[in-house]
Amino acid sequence: MSSEVIENKFAVPAQRRVFDRTPLRVLAVVVLLTAAPVCEAFRISAFSNRDIWWHLRSGLWILQNHGVPRTGLFSQYAERPWVASSWAFEVLLAGAYKVLGLRAIPVLLIAFKLALAAVTFLLARGWRGVFWGAVVLSAIAQYVLVDLQPLPIVFSILFFGVELILLLHSRRTGDLHPLFWLPLLFLLWANLHGQFLDGLLLLGLYLAADFAEFFLHRFGMSSIAPPAHSLPKITAIAGLSIIATFLTPYSFQLFPNVFQSAYGRVVFEYFQEMRAFDFRRPQDFVLLLLAMAAFLVLGRQRSRDLFKLGMMVIFVLLAFRVQRDLWCVALPAIAVIADALAESRPRSLLLRSGGRWKWDKSLVTTLAVVVFLAAILRVPSSETIMRRVSRVLPVKACDYIRANQLPAPLYNTYAWGGFLIWYLPEYPVSIDGRVNLYGDEINARHLQAAEGKQRLETDPSFMRARTILLERGSGMTEALTKLPVLRAQFRVAYQDDIATILVRQ
Repeated sequence: MSSEVIENKFAVPAQRRVFDRTPLRVLAVVVLLTAAPVCEAFRISAFSNRDIWWHLRSGLWILQNHGVPRTGLFSQYAERPWVASSWAFEVLLAGAYKVLGLRAIPVLLIAFKLALAAVTFLLARGWRGVFWGAVVLSAIAQYVLVDLQPLPIVFSILFFGVELILLLHSRRTGDLHPLFWLPLLFLLWANLHGQFLDGLLLLGLYLAADFAEFFLHRFGMSSIAPPAHSLPKITAIAGLSIIATFLTPYSFQLFPNVFQSAYGRVVFEYFQEMRAFDFRRPQDFVLLLLAMAAFLVLGRQRSRDLFKLGMMVIFVLLAFRVQRDLWCVALPAIAVIADALAESRPRSLLLRSGGRWKWDKSLVTTLAVVVFLAAILRVPSSETIMRRVSRVLPVKACDYIRANQLPAPLYNTYAWGGFLIWYLPEYPVSIDGRVNLYGDEINARHLQAAEGKQRLETDPSFMRARTILLERGSGMTEALTKLPVLRAQFRVAYQDDIATILVRQ
């Protein structure tokens, strides 16, 4: 018997080998998509960031008044202009709240985590690349972005990933049609969150790379590939995308306010998330290794991709300067590595199983939806959530203020301002998380007073306040209750394990 016959006799057909692995792949994708949502259903970390409360109250106001706010609602500074740059997110949040109560907040976070898993898996080319490599890269991305909260920035993360998928697919295939979605993407993005500016930066890098490749290839640089698209067409799409960002209720006013919220002087000075990485968490080192791996694969490629190289350089500089923006480098890094893994395999292996994935996608989607719905059912009732909230926020103190009709306005701790806007909207607050409303001067004055670096008498909001609500045991509370000069002006009206209420004499 010839060796060819023997080989054919014992060989396992390729089709059989493909289907033998299908159940394992389906299980891997379902676990990848649902692990983080299921964990959130048990942990309920959706209330860690207290800005969610003022977003909720703003959304309820928009639904009630059928318009967007333009001044500082619920604040002592009600006359100051305010641009609610994430008004569409707030409407979404308020609509969910009307249906589900407080359960809406963890449910939205569960949905966001499921969407993030799906976007990172697609970005890592899970359907048309190296499957297990995509699974690993998506898991790494989710680990790096483990601190996700139900805030407008989630839409920036998701839309940035979708934009990157469209740009890279169009660049690989030379097909311009995926880019026709970009103006619609930016229209939604500009109304949901202010960091659409990062998306415009990414699109600008794409356009700049096409122009640079056109001129460099024209002058005979063989290591530079020619641009994949017609330059006038891609320029027109970029122009339409920019125009789409002005189609908001605030039009041109949006841009300076977005920049103030994202990169104002006070946020860099006082907020930990705006500082550079201090490498105290494992995720920081994982992100660093991910970026290094992306640069390594770019360096090993013979043909220089100016878009990928420029994207990695710019967003590494941005992300490692500001911890909040770590997603700006995590998502491009996994895309670069996934492309390198796919290019290292024969094209026939990547395309051979296209029919199988059509069936797999339906099964994966069905199973993921079932697990997602089961996770939602695990979320506790609104009453249970409120009891949990009362352990860390001044719910009882607010009830006392309302029941005893203590005089307005309030002077409050910075971290509690957003919650007070939601729970006690009839009492204007002295400060909250709306950075672009108060500006650098007011924010700095309040934060310096809380640290004892500035006298309280220099703060107009403190001098106007009739009721003072502070954290028990804080430095400011100690000063107002023990220093003779200040003690004569206030009396302690209420105190519990969390809060102290003082009323001006």
